[in-house]
Amino acid sequence: MDAHSNTLGLQQIPVLLRGETESIGGWLDRPDTRRAALCIAAILVGAGLYGAAVGLWRSPLQAGYNALKLPLIVLLTTLANALINGMLAPLLGLDLRFRQSLMAVLMSFTISAVILGSFSPVVLFIVWNTPPLGTDPAVAAGAHSFLLVSQVALIAFAGVAGNLRLWQSLRRLGGSNAVAFKVMLAWLASNLFLGSQISWMLRPFIGAPHLPVEFLRHDMFAGSFYEILFSAIGRLLLE
Repeated sequence: MDAHSNTLGLQQIPVLLRGETESIGGWLDRPDTRRAALCIAAILVGAGLYGAAVGLWRSPLQAGYNALKLPLIVLLTTLANALINGMLAPLLGLDLRFRQSLMAVLMSFTISAVILGSFSPVVLFIVWNTPPLGTDPAVAAGAHSFLLVSQVALIAFAGVAGNLRLWQSLRRLGGSNAVAFKVMLAWLASNLFLGSQISWMLRPFIGAPHLPVEFLRHDMFAGSFYEILFSAIGRLLLE
């Protein structure tokens, strides 16, 4: 058993965040349930804190719902992407077993979740200074659009950062920059598509001003994430 296996604690999170190739390369070469459990715990805490901060604009109940749902989205997206990426990687020149693919995606989302958790004070500041729900309906609609677009931007930043941090490890496994770049782009695309659609089905997270607070919408399969996002961006640009 190597030295890294003997130190499976919180001190390994900074190692993962720094993207230390030699250290985290062993995580991919020898996937370990204890490392996976550490990643899942970091996702639960980081994504939970961020989700709660976002939901506070609407109500404490929405914050509680978000603290449960956002980590669930991350974990569901991780599992789905591991299946897809495990098929894409060999086609793009990177020989990965399913357990390695699952661990790579889990590590990526762990980094993203920790970044999101660190953003939670910033989100609380934004929520505190955003007009509350009880204001004029037009103002509330604008506030909702602003929160939606800003949170999508922060989550996208965290997701991209999580994938980029594993760049060196992908290059080491693939043996070339070209292979690592193709795999990273494919993973980013699948993360974006799956993550956004799963989050749409498990909405609300902010909650439209004219709709009640609910854990899930009864029409969870209706519409699309991109339709609402483009509508919110258009509303902000026209104001």
